[in-house]
Amino acid sequence: MKHLKPVLIIFSIFISIIFIVPTLLVLPFSSEKETANLDEKLKDTPSVEELANSVEVAVYRSNQDLIEKLPLEQYVVGVVAGEMPADFEKEALKAQALAARTYIVNQLLLEDSTVPKGADVTDTVSHQVYKNQKELAGLWGADYDWKIKKISDAVLETMGQVLTYDGKPITAAFFSTSNGYTENSEAYWPNEYPYLRSVESPWDSASPRFEDQKVIPIKEFEQKLGVTLPKDGSVGTITSRTEGKRVASVEINGKGFSGREIREKLELRSSDFTWYLKDNHIVIATKGYGHGVGMSQYGANGMAKEGKDYQDIVTHYYKDVKITESDKLLQKVTAQR
Repeated sequence: MKHLKPVLIIFSIFISIIFIVPTLLVLPFSSEKETANLDEKLKDTPSVEELANSVEVAVYRSNQDLIEKLPLEQYVVGVVAGEMPADFEKEALKAQALAARTYIVNQLLLEDSTVPKGADVTDTVSHQVYKNQKELAGLWGADYDWKIKKISDAVLETMGQVLTYDGKPITAAFFSTSNGYTENSEAYWPNEYPYLRSVESPWDSASPRFEDQKVIPIKEFEQKLGVTLPKDGSVGTITSRTEGKRVASVEINGKGFSGREIREKLELRSSDFTWYLKDNHIVIATKGYGHGVGMSQYGANGMAKEGKDYQDIVTHYYKDVKITESDKLLQKVTAQR
């Protein structure tokens, strides 16, 4: 038995080495392996090489305070991914790609003093929301492969195409959900654009964002609008509506506002609203989500579900426009740089 003790000790040490050492070897490298897999996945993203383009876009990344440069078509992929759900119909994604590409080509032709020096555009709603592939891989997780392929294919199948009016790229405005109609540009913005006209958009009623309700305490309502509500229990009178059925003007105890002012000051989803007083609160019901000008994203998806293609979609929401190859326009950009 005395002779067995050293043998047992040695055997125990040997067994420990067999089980512990591989664990020590595996654990430090497990995160590196995951990173390598992610990098490999991004490297093999469908159509990335095909989407390379000679024109470069410089995007100001607001959260990181840096400028990211990448080919235009790859930028469009990041915008479509940031602005529209990947599970939308492919023809809707193609319409969104066309709008996003038109926007950035137009932006590249302008001198925009609002963007940081060295950038062409920001990654926020002030311009277009943009996310790069690593950010999307983190957001989408296991769904990354099919989502990025679907969006990349939509961009590829519209590659180089922009929307023009009188030979110039349009202001390709878009928003989430209409109230059943889009809006004339001058009803929300100062400028009147002949291609941004009010059209019907009945498909939006299927959007989860079609209706909303917000309840605001009277004191907060008065403070945000700089008004005092009358003692008769009324809130305000809607004095006119736009062609797109949104509030154009409203009067509250002798003070006038535009529908846009009310929407922005009270942070409403839409300027199509109704309201009433209840128990020291203002109850506000809205229809739609967004400014209402240009292409409705949920409307585009509804059209695609009915079998309409991206050309049908964009020519419905942008009146009298043409789908044009961007080569000549981008030559101007290249010449300016």
